[in-house]
Amino acid sequence: MSVIPPLDPMVAARKGFRESEERLKRFWTVADIVAEGDGWKVVLDGRSPKTPAKSAYVLPTEAAARMVADEWAAQGEFLEPGTMPATRLAATAIDRVSQTREPVADEIAAYAGSDVICYLAEHPTPLVREQTRSWAPWRDWAAVELGVNLVVTEGIVHRAQDPEAIARVKALALEADDLALTGLGMAVPLLGSAVLGLAVMRGALSGEEAFALSRLEEAFQENQWGLDADNAERTAARRDEAILLDRWFRALAST
Repeated sequence: MSVIPPLDPMVAARKGFRESEERLKRFWTVADIVAEGDGWKVVLDGRSPKTPAKSAYVLPTEAAARMVADEWAAQGEFLEPGTMPATRLAATAIDRVSQTREPVADEIAAYAGSDVICYLAEHPTPLVREQTRSWAPWRDWAAVELGVNLVVTEGIVHRAQDPEAIARVKALALEADDLALTGLGMAVPLLGSAVLGLAVMRGALSGEEAFALSRLEEAFQENQWGLDADNAERTAARRDEAILLDRWFRALAST
């Protein structure tokens, strides 16, 4: 579960709108972006749509603004909020995370205290070997590149991490701007790992690579016992979210 439930970008579009009662009809022809100060603003037929808190969608890079505008452009006769993840990220960053940076960073740091890449299975041996082979490089990366030193354990019994490591993760989260912090706040719970989330944000891992690393045990069990249709659908949706967050970070990092 995300530490930052995303805002619905449609809330401000029509007061009292409820998807179950009424579908919001498309009310524009062209979605585009225009330069706005040091950033880029999303516009619909030249007018700015508003976030739920009635702010404009102004993003720091052209690529990030284009991600949002493309979602509005892709809508059909009726708006489908579930197909607008970048718009939700932007609205959440502008309306909510900008006002709650410290608590969001605390939640991200808390995941370092039980980071998935620090919990090796006790058995079977092939799974333990795969976790050791795949996760050790990223613990090393965290130590060298981030200054975050995490200890490893076996099984599911919690092992406390050094408070300095937790504090360091929080500091790294707070270095991000509101939009990147929002993405990190979504990525870390999705992956169960502060290290993998930071690696995606920094471009050291792709979203798809990080997602695969985060679910080594699930993949092992699937290979042993198979995967039913419902679980396959949920896994695909989570993978798509990881890929979307990767695109979000890359768009924010573009110049």
